[in-house]
Amino acid sequence: MDMPRNTFKRALAAGDTQIGLFLGLANAYTAEIVASTGFDWLLIDGEHGPNDLRSIIEQLQALAPYPVRPVVRTVDHDVARIKQLLDGGAQTLMVPMVESAAQAEQLVRAMRYPPHGIRGVGTAMARAARWNGVDGYFAHADEEMCLIVQIESTAGLAGLDDILKVDGVDAVFIGPSDLAASMGHLGNPGHPEVKAAVNAAIGRIAAAGKAAGVFSADPAAAEAYRQIGASFLLVGVDALLLRNSAVALADKFKQAQSAKSGAAY
Repeated sequence: MDMPRNTFKRALAAGDTQIGLFLGLANAYTAEIVASTGFDWLLIDGEHGPNDLRSIIEQLQALAPYPVRPVVRTVDHDVARIKQLLDGGAQTLMVPMVESAAQAEQLVRAMRYPPHGIRGVGTAMARAARWNGVDGYFAHADEEMCLIVQIESTAGLAGLDDILKVDGVDAVFIGPSDLAASMGHLGNPGHPEVKAAVNAAIGRIAAAGKAAGVFSADPAAAEAYRQIGASFLLVGVDALLLRNSAVALADKFKQAQSAKSGAAY
C-alpha cells in the first residue's frame, strides 16, 4: 500500500489559493456533506469545536474519499495528543497560540520520528500507517507532515520573524479575533489597529517564503488579504451556516404567515 500524499502541503508550497471552512459540529455525517460542496480544505476544529480523538478520526475517514484536504486544529501544544492525531491519520496540523521559535521547534519535533523528532512509534495500531500496511511508512512519514502555526497574540507577533526561520514550519495562520483581544480590542477584529497588524504579518510571512493564512467571512476583505500574500483562507463556520440558514428559513415562513393573517382582517 502506498504512502498517502499530503496534497494540501503541496498546494501551500505551490502558492495555490485554498478556500476553506471550519468544521465545528463534530460530526462525520455533516463533515461529509460539506466535503461534497467544493471547498479546497476543511479545518476539523479540536480547539473550540466539541471534538475528541474519536470524532476527529471519524471525520478524517468521512473526508477521505473526497478531493477536499483535511486539516486538524489541535487543542494545544501537548506532544502526546499530537502523536495520537498523527497516528489517527492527520498529516496537517494547525496549532493555536504559538508565540516563540522555541514553541515552534518543539511542535516540529513532535511531528517527526527520531532522530529528527520525538514522535512515538506505534504503527501497528495507527490508521496513518494503515496498521503496518503502508510500504516504507517510516521512510516517508516525516516529509508528508505539514505544520501550520497560529499567531494570535501580541507576543506571537513579536516572535514572528524568529518563528518564520524555523525549519519545518510550513505555514502561519493569523487569528484576527484572538489577536484583537490581545491588542485590547476584544470582539472587534475589524478595528483599524488589528487590520493593520494582520496585513503587516501576512506581508512578513509571504516575504519569508512561507504560506500565509487568515480567517475572513467577507469576500472583499478575503480578496484584499489574498492580494497582499495570503494563500489559504478560512471563510466560514459550518455551525453558523446551519444556524443562519435555519433562522432565515423560519423567518421567511413566519413572515408569510403573519402577512396572511393580516390580510384576513
